[in-house]
Amino acid sequence: MKKSSHMIIGAIPIMVILAGWYLITRLGYLPELMFPSPQAVFERFLKILDTGYKGHTLWEHLLASLRRLGLAYLLAIVTAIPAGLISGYSPNIRAALDPIISFYRPLPPLAYYTILVLWMGIEDDSKITLLFLAGLAPIYISCVSGVARMRADYVNGAKTLGANRLQIFFYVVFPVTLPDIFVGLRTALGSMYSTLVAAEMVAAVSGIGWMVLDASKYLQSDVIFVGIIIMGLTGIILDAGLNLAERKIVFWKGHN
Repeated sequence: MKKSSHMIIGAIPIMVILAGWYLITRLGYLPELMFPSPQAVFERFLKILDTGYKGHTLWEHLLASLRRLGLAYLLAIVTAIPAGLISGYSPNIRAALDPIISFYRPLPPLAYYTILVLWMGIEDDSKITLLFLAGLAPIYISCVSGVARMRADYVNGAKTLGANRLQIFFYVVFPVTLPDIFVGLRTALGSMYSTLVAAEMVAAVSGIGWMVLDASKYLQSDVIFVGIIIMGLTGIILDAGLNLAERKIVFWKGHN
């Protein structure tokens, strides 16, 4: 009952936005070229679904974006989680890595994307690297923070039972910091997904972000709305998947 009521409450703002969107376009407060009606956007969506956009189907555009995002996300996970946990566990390693993360984390992605293109070319390598860097810092920082907040008696208890440093790391540090790791994973996913448009700005011919940017050159606002809505819905689905994985893996969260 509680879950269904939450769904109803969550649906109310969406319905209000859709109704306001319809009324604004119906009453002609803004020109169709700038602010297309819901019907125009839906019709354009069906057309793109049927004939594609600029030589690629909608699914090809979506899969191209998700492939870039997925590869970069996987690289960020296998790099940032070990680095963050080890840095939190070892002050010397943290002293070596923290300045690097602190230096590039505030930089806008486009500030160093041109350098990546010069070094790696205009193909997907530079785009995946840009997304990887966007996701690396949030995961790393969450892992370091998780280790820092860990109760000292967990480690002391393991030492009392005869555990060595490696056993403490895998059987104490890693499980305790899992909630913080998932916070970093969700934050990184949002940061990488928002960077995806920037990653597809240079010499791309496919991808949802590229589709939106290409449509903006020709004032095709209905295509822009289609792309934005698809990106938003895809982001919700990806975040929901991470949330589900967290509930399954960190099943003790909120019960300790």
